[in-house]
Amino acid sequence: MISVGEIRSGTRAALAVTAAVALVGGCASSTDGGSENTAAPAAAVCGATPNGTPLTGDAPPPATGDRDIATNPEVATGYRSGMTAVSTESFAVSTANPVSTEVACEVLRDGGTAADALVAAQMVLGLVEPQSSGIGGGAFLMYFDAESGQVQAYDGRETAPASADENYLRWISVTDRTEPKPDARASGRSIGVPGVLRMLELVHAEYGDQEWRSLFAPAIDLADRGVLVSDRMAQSIADSAQQLAVDDEARAYFLEPDGSPKAAGTTLTNPAMAKTLGAIATDGAGAFYTGDIAQSIVEATTSDSGGRTPGTMTLDDLAAYEAKERTPLCTPYRDHEICGMPNPSSGGTAVAATLGILENFDLAALGPSEVDANGGVPNAEAVHLISEAERLAYADRDKYVADSDFVPLPGGSLDTLVNPEYLSARASLIDPGKSMGTAQPGDFGPVPLGVPAQTPEHGTSHISVADRYGNVAAMTTTIESAFGSFHMVDGFLLNNQLTDFAAEPADKDGLPAANRVEPGKRPRSSMAPTLVFDRTPDGERGDLQMVVGSPGGSVIIQFVVKTLVGMLDWGLDPQQAVSAVSFGAANTPVTGVGGEHPAVDASDDGAQDPLVQQLRDKGHEVSVAPQSSGLSALQRAEAGWVGGADPRREGAVMGDPAP
Repeated sequence: MISVGEIRSGTRAALAVTAAVALVGGCASSTDGGSENTAAPAAAVCGATPNGTPLTGDAPPPATGDRDIATNPEVATGYRSGMTAVSTESFAVSTANPVSTEVACEVLRDGGTAADALVAAQMVLGLVEPQSSGIGGGAFLMYFDAESGQVQAYDGRETAPASADENYLRWISVTDRTEPKPDARASGRSIGVPGVLRMLELVHAEYGDQEWRSLFAPAIDLADRGVLVSDRMAQSIADSAQQLAVDDEARAYFLEPDGSPKAAGTTLTNPAMAKTLGAIATDGAGAFYTGDIAQSIVEATTSDSGGRTPGTMTLDDLAAYEAKERTPLCTPYRDHEICGMPNPSSGGTAVAATLGILENFDLAALGPSEVDANGGVPNAEAVHLISEAERLAYADRDKYVADSDFVPLPGGSLDTLVNPEYLSARASLIDPGKSMGTAQPGDFGPVPLGVPAQTPEHGTSHISVADRYGNVAAMTTTIESAFGSFHMVDGFLLNNQLTDFAAEPADKDGLPAANRVEPGKRPRSSMAPTLVFDRTPDGERGDLQMVVGSPGGSVIIQFVVKTLVGMLDWGLDPQQAVSAVSFGAANTPVTGVGGEHPAVDASDDGAQDPLVQQLRDKGHEVSVAPQSSGLSALQRAEAGWVGGADPRREGAVMGDPAP
């Protein structure tokens, strides 16, 4: 067992566990699992034990051929075969990195709530996987409060500056109609007003139990003492070294003096981040949105250093940012209720629509074969149906879903897009023997919206938490693409979230895009933190049963759908469902089948793989490029929780071990 203190110490032995070996484990706890707010004995220390084969850092080679598509938010870094589910007694947490998981587990062990654990985990994630998330980005959160029985959705999505217009991402100016330099992402134009800290402060004020300041202590300690570059982080740095070199602070932090990427085992100390976190711990999120830190953010965003086109964010944009409480989107699926994020995330809508279409098919009869710890071999008919349902859901998402504070939805409500009768009609468009290739959006009458060329969407990390009091949280957090905008300030990276807007404000016919840039608007997302409840015989919401979520850009929707179907229709445990082959489709002719999985033969572009060939026989253009999901899933057991973490990243599940 390895403690957080050992991980913080920067020893090579800690790296061997955290970076080279897949970790999951438990907290040695003597708590009784009751509802009273009493901390476990101090001797109960969260720890980690090996699970599955090592994540060696040797990424599988990319597939070749015309079918390849760029869906990965980050470089793929392999697959940990043979991971098994972790059982806990009264609380559990899963994050994308074992250091973050252990810190959050200790918060839960010491009597903290799910809201407390989220704060501690997020601060640490910004240090141990800075390529994926951090305080310079945004997040969406689904939170279940056991005391009231209520589900709440929280929106910490970034916003466009008040001065941004619909051409903000495609032109330098009205007189210079060239793309921002070096490109929209790496310019200052991609940086949105960060939202995750305001959102966490809001949630902690409502549901937190531990002192806000105390939740920053582990991350401050890590920043001062240093974290070791894991194999996964090292590959990510190497993949983005050229872009990181443009920014002075990013270059000094991630690269060696000669410009080469820092290697696995290197210790990264971050005194600037320690100072930043200390200010936020003492003075709250206001220390980030006003004062010196805010000034630094504005200066970095509006800088033209390195020839970059500056953004136009101001101090007023930061000071005016507000996190929002949203009404969750809860829809039925068989004998369950699925609760997900409403817009401006399209994740909850597209997941709900896909499942609503699939409810018209008997998926239980199409489960995987040769089921093992890795989830088995998918049934080609099931992959076909699920991919076609996703095409139909993405078609509606692409046309209609955006920030409804700016763009009204069909019928004025998300209910229009997930209406069971409408989805039944959409299901009838699926041909069991042939892929539709590209689906058309549903017809809701004269809706003056176009569908421009889609901009690739990236980024992210995910946290799933269940505390001893019955509160549960699913939070997907992001700085968008790997290393965000490559702009680093005061120890943290700034997002490139505005590239989730449609760069072209209208389609070829001149119809405006729902997801075009507008002042103060939140870009559409695909993040899909999801809570699953039982449904009572009279159709009411029953007990909470599952927590699911993933990073992965626009492919998040597919990752979450395959995991939910795996657990709800095929009876896989959380680890099997998360580990299972990643497959699915956006609204293009390409269907992805993750070639990193041991059940998929990705050689020769999948020419010898039976699943791939069966799909191609149905007209699918199959890509076997490796996937880079970061799924986590928790499922309520008869006593406690059972959890799974994605073998494609470094994630871990921890809690108090089940007896």
